[in-house]
Amino acid sequence: MRIDKFLKLSRVIKRRTVAADACSGGRIEINGKSVKPAKEVKPGDIVKVSFGAGSLVFEVLNTDERQTKQSAAEMYRIIGEE
Repeated sequence: MRIDKFLKLSRVIKRRTVAADACSGGRIEINGKSVKPAKEVKPGDIVKVSFGAGSLVFEVLNTDERQTKQSAAEMYRIIGEE
């Protein structure tokens, strides 16, 4: 699954266009490398999302495209917040 779509489905970022802009702006890293919106993400990857005031680091657990609002939180496990 593409990282921009993953961020939207998991509700880490509310809109896919915002997620794509964050990737293009260098604010998304997968396993320590800055990525573009089309980068594929898979279970086990460590993702870092940099926001204005801090960042969120999490591990991808699930990339199933069929998610409900309640199951979206099961797509990742938060490792740390800065």
